[in-house]
Amino acid sequence: MLISVRAAILATVVTFFLGITAAYFVSRYRGNLKGLIDGIFTLPLVLPPTVVGFLLLLLFGKNGPLGKLLMTIGKSVIFSWPATVIAASVVAFPLMYRTVRSAFEQIDQTLIYAARTLGVSEWKIFWKIMIPLAWPGVAAGTVLAFARALGDFGATLMIGGNIPGETLTIPAAIFFAAEGGDMGKALLWVILIFLISLIVMILMNYWADSQHKIGSSQR
Repeated sequence: MLISVRAAILATVVTFFLGITAAYFVSRYRGNLKGLIDGIFTLPLVLPPTVVGFLLLLLFGKNGPLGKLLMTIGKSVIFSWPATVIAASVVAFPLMYRTVRSAFEQIDQTLIYAARTLGVSEWKIFWKIMIPLAWPGVAAGTVLAFARALGDFGATLMIGGNIPGETLTIPAAIFFAAEGGDMGKALLWVILIFLISLIVMILMNYWADSQHKIGSSQR
């Protein structure tokens, strides 16, 4: 459980910043490659997790470009806890990206144009206007990314393996317990991950309702 939660939290932090950055870039980009870029960012969402894991193996394996780069400093991430974080980050990223991008694109552009007319820098527009207005979408994307990172199985197993005490996550524990015929243990893990995910979603809904009430009272 600790391995899964730690990996999911760190993966959520990574996807939080990368997802917002990517969403901001694509929402402002007007070039001909916008569809291609969006497709690449969304691809891990539609590809089978085992395919994502296999591609990560090609990248981070000893013969892969990133794997060779890490080997020059004597490091390797394959079948290690960082590998679980990488896999969880990759599969969770599209949910964060798509949710935040939609939130950015729903912002009233006249507010941004007015801020530019007043001489406000793009950095301040991003932090003072776009992020506050898109915050419900950002929060929703963060929760979805955490839930996706927590529940990943295929990609994590491919690149991280199932080393007890290091890379064995809850989804992998469920699979191997069921495969070994220990249905009681598998059910216990299922109930646990179900409760964790449900609690996260309840807290998210509670927070969203609170923000809505605060916004209504201010109006």
